[in-house]
Amino acid sequence: MATTWIKTNHPGVRYREHPTRKHGIRKDRYYTIRFRIDGVLKEEALGWASEGWDAERAAEELGKLKANKRLGKGPKRLEEAREEGKAQERAKKLAEVKASREAVTFADFFRKHYDPLARANKKAESFRREDSLYRHWLEPVLGPLPLVLVGAEHLEHIKQSMQQAGKAPRSAHYALAVVRQVFNVARRLDYFHGDSPTSKVKKPTSDNRRLRFLSHEEANTLLAALADKSTQLHDMALVALHTGARAGEIFSLQWGDIDLEHGIITLRDTKGGRNRQAIMTEAVKALLTNLPSGTRNQHIFPSRTGERIKAVSRTYDKVADEIGLNQGVDDPRLKVVFHTLRHTFASWLVMAGVDLYTVKTLMGHQTISQTERYSHLAPNAMQRAMRDFEECL
Repeated sequence: MATTWIKTNHPGVRYREHPTRKHGIRKDRYYTIRFRIDGVLKEEALGWASEGWDAERAAEELGKLKANKRLGKGPKRLEEAREEGKAQERAKKLAEVKASREAVTFADFFRKHYDPLARANKKAESFRREDSLYRHWLEPVLGPLPLVLVGAEHLEHIKQSMQQAGKAPRSAHYALAVVRQVFNVARRLDYFHGDSPTSKVKKPTSDNRRLRFLSHEEANTLLAALADKSTQLHDMALVALHTGARAGEIFSLQWGDIDLEHGIITLRDTKGGRNRQAIMTEAVKALLTNLPSGTRNQHIFPSRTGERIKAVSRTYDKVADEIGLNQGVDDPRLKVVFHTLRHTFASWLVMAGVDLYTVKTLMGHQTISQTERYSHLAPNAMQRAMRDFEECL
């Protein structure tokens, strides 16, 4: 059965009636509009009266399309108008999302987005330090501020507060690094656009590298005192002193990392992100040989619960103080701590005439500049080099 179209009093607007469905007392009407584009007659459907359409509204819609055609701008077909409307709606929603994200405060973003990522991807000690810096220094100043309003003046205030509190420049440097990482994540998640405010702040500079290393006599005294307090602490200290391994690297050692036959220790997941090998001295080899061995995945120096140790025992610091290694020492760089053993290892190597490149490899330094700090301990290196040169003439 052919569809019957009924003209309205508005040119170009017509409708058809539903055979059974009613809208009020009348049959429901379906409206369309007809117009020409480039000489071709086009007809576009609008909708039912029950959906809000009537002849006047249809005529108004047709008038808009004709005006757009006459002026040469805007949609000339209803389909184009609908697509433009959808695009405008999408743009509106995107603007709303952007506005809501730009209103997110530093505190909200840190706890809801940055904090979970840091917990999942960083070492426990690194996360704890970042969390402490955030709670004590960053949150009080940056917490209430939207990310887009955090500026260089706020970071300078944090630097000044840390300095007045007696914090080392390195701590302020690390605090700014945390801020930079937060903004990197915010940029990646589309919560922030542009440069991080840290790019406008001068980083605190100072040389807080440890300067103290032990003499052979001091090292022997320390090891003996440690042995009286804790055999395990003594053994870890000996490994650090004879291999240059960091405390965390020693805590992570498992029996699968030990090759007694070739005298090699594999240090995995080091600070530089790469595995490296340490060569056993006879003392270290004897120590490991006499320890009760376990399975490949068991820690060599486990905690009391059999898990990985998380921090150096305070007993170490107490022993160092008791035997007078830190007596009268106020400069933190001159304090004897567990890391002093690694520093002593490198110092002894250089003093024994080992070249800096070899020391770099044994220490696991990423750049030779990290190793050059020990170069002053080889005062006769240039003289020896010139003597070797003369012998070749």
